[in-house]
Amino acid sequence: MKIIILGAGRVGASVADSLVSERNDITVIDKDPARLRELESRYDLRGVVGNGIDPSVLAEAGANDTDLLIACAAQDETNLVCCKVAQVMFNIPKLIARVRSSGLDKADQLLGKDGFGVDRIICPEESLTRYIGKLIEYPEALQVREFAGGRACLVSVRARGGAPMVGHRISALRLMAPDVGMRIVAIYRRFADEPDRFISCDGSTMVEPGDEVFVLSGREQIPEVLASFHRQRGQASRPVRRIMMAGGGRVALRLARQLDKLGTCQIKIVEINAERCVELAAQLPSDVLVLHGDTTDEELLSNESIEDIDLFLAITSDDEDNIMASLLAKRMGASRVLALINRRSYADLMHGTQIDIALSPAQAMLGELLAYVRQGDVQAVHSLRRGVAEALEIVARGDHKSSRVVGRKVSDIHLPPEVHMGLIVRGLPDLLCHDAPQQPQPAAEPEVIIPRSHTVIESNDHVVFFLPNKRLVKEVEKLFRVSATYF
Repeated sequence: MKIIILGAGRVGASVADSLVSERNDITVIDKDPARLRELESRYDLRGVVGNGIDPSVLAEAGANDTDLLIACAAQDETNLVCCKVAQVMFNIPKLIARVRSSGLDKADQLLGKDGFGVDRIICPEESLTRYIGKLIEYPEALQVREFAGGRACLVSVRARGGAPMVGHRISALRLMAPDVGMRIVAIYRRFADEPDRFISCDGSTMVEPGDEVFVLSGREQIPEVLASFHRQRGQASRPVRRIMMAGGGRVALRLARQLDKLGTCQIKIVEINAERCVELAAQLPSDVLVLHGDTTDEELLSNESIEDIDLFLAITSDDEDNIMASLLAKRMGASRVLALINRRSYADLMHGTQIDIALSPAQAMLGELLAYVRQGDVQAVHSLRRGVAEALEIVARGDHKSSRVVGRKVSDIHLPPEVHMGLIVRGLPDLLCHDAPQQPQPAAEPEVIIPRSHTVIESNDHVVFFLPNKRLVKEVEKLFRVSATYF
């Protein structure tokens, strides 16, 4: 696929990094020649210096035969105008714009074909807010990724000794919890020479304490799944009630508003800029406490009873400050700490340290972009393990003649050995069906199925896979591709 990316900042660079690795033809537009030279030295892509709203610059970047434009410059107006120019002048089929303004995501008429021509907007801050919200909802999880409109989830959890399903082979787990529909799709184990090595899962694999276990299950069963790997028998769950945020940026503002609506959390925001503190205090409800100070200050954390904090969020724009604040908070007694880290090298360094979760803003929203560049009917993509692994939701189309998967047992589908078919969601509305009756008919609740060897794939099944390496994506997409007789 030929792709143009507008903007070589943090978001643009992260998008380029992910898409280049998938053998796409990438061109990046930016006003800063130094940024472009840095990207060209790191990745196999082409840089064009100039303003993305200039038709001549877009033409130089190859807009005449481009498949996808991703406008992720710093300014909303630049991204929107660039998409409009690309639509009118070059008729680019797919246009994606990064938009920070929270009011534009619901302005369909303004963003649609008759407006700025945007097919989809992305907002890293909003994606990050939703992601952190899921980690607060499931406090034992290290990651939570949703599929099939939230009906199914992929969670990762740190296995603890004494938990019911730790210290047993995977084959025995079904007997121990017959009422829990789940599939272990990956285990990452710490070794002295390699802190997080991928362990291929089969019935004989033992779940050991300290393992990071990836599990696919229906949404309703996620709390039980997490408890079975992370809590000892009889131990009560500890919900997140007290939250402290280091940094009062856009993410903190969005998250505080979201959590305040729930009414279940006590929130403190610590911001070093006095003017920003005043702005936050004016925009947030009175029960959200805004403090002026530095979260790397040990005295401040002590005065604010950091030992009683259930979740400490270091979400400033500075990676170093986030790392230091998280480590200090953890040492002083915070139950769980999360650090926002933009640099991949820093995130790798923090893996296996006292920081419970090292989160990349770009990784939180990359899935929304990847779904656009996948072949076949891909519904959701989630980048995992710092971009190495991937979880993929794809819809089975066709029939026994036109498809290599529909009408066949799971045991007869020739998947790569490392790929795990985690679950199937059956009964979702078929968005491609044009023969549906005018009057909506009451439909049964979609069913989440844990596939066995005898399970038969049906048309319109949403199948979720775990791929330990992105190089396997093409093989899965090829397998689900329908023949020409389907159309």
